[in-house]
Amino acid sequence: MEWPNPNGEMAGIEHRMVSVNGINMHVAEKGEGPVVLLLHGFPELCYSWRHQIVALAAHGYRAVAPDLRGFGDTDAPPAVPSYTMFHVVGDLVALIDSLGQDQVFVVGHDWGALVAWNLCMFRPDKVRALVNMSVVFRPRHPGRKPVEILRAAFGDDYYVCAFQEPGKTESEFAHIGSSLVIKKFLTYHDPGPAIVPKELGFAAKPEKEITLPAWLSEEDIDYYASKFEKSGFTGGLNYYRALDLNWELMAPWTGVQVKVPVKFIVGDQDLAYHFPGVQDYISNGGFKRDVPLLEDLVVMEGAGHFINQEKPQETSDLIIEFFKKF
Repeated sequence: MEWPNPNGEMAGIEHRMVSVNGINMHVAEKGEGPVVLLLHGFPELCYSWRHQIVALAAHGYRAVAPDLRGFGDTDAPPAVPSYTMFHVVGDLVALIDSLGQDQVFVVGHDWGALVAWNLCMFRPDKVRALVNMSVVFRPRHPGRKPVEILRAAFGDDYYVCAFQEPGKTESEFAHIGSSLVIKKFLTYHDPGPAIVPKELGFAAKPEKEITLPAWLSEEDIDYYASKFEKSGFTGGLNYYRALDLNWELMAPWTGVQVKVPVKFIVGDQDLAYHFPGVQDYISNGGFKRDVPLLEDLVVMEGAGHFINQEKPQETSDLIIEFFKKF
């Protein structure tokens, strides 16, 4: 479970397993003080928060980053119905309880942001304040299922649509290997929609060798790849495959607002920021209507999707600056 530690900055990060909601969950943590729960996305791990864990601990917080259900060293049930928001949020409520906390600060990115929005809808009593990144709150559309909406907008080759068939993406990933999969995703810096090559799907090799950006090392890639070699990608992909099931189950929450204090951070090169309608939703009052306690909104120049790793110092500073208010 130990992390790469080339400059010694990861020293003191502790790893343990916690029994939550019928599964075993791996947690990385450091520091003393108010708890900050850090929720990663796909294809990521709690390791994605390595820089923020160190920064938060240095500023008097107890940073707690779980591998979410299906990822890393946490259990990965095989079936899609085990990945509804009720399961994933249930894991986190149990984790918060196991930490002896009534309320925690929460930070989410990508799928972790979606999970955090749902945690705030189901159990606002558990969240003191939230910093979410990349993915805006998406109110439930009562008339259309999410995968239908995506298919209509982008076609079958849009990555979320391509992920839907169980086993298919896994075999394509296996064809090129975990290391290249991780490199392809983490270095993706195109604000346009992620469309999968028609013939080979995700098994298509990149046209030229991928050069890692300064914020990502070969050691980082090796660590991610080693964990996905062990756990497989099915758990992470099941979040996408449960989108429509979640939509069905979430009918009672149609029209519910998120009523915790929120700061939202997104990179101006993030594909999630360029998703059709998102910038209009942010700038024309829709976001503030659905998240009335949205206090702060930061669009970071030059940053792509994996903002917490790409701009670690700036991201950590923005998180700490917000949580200091409470």
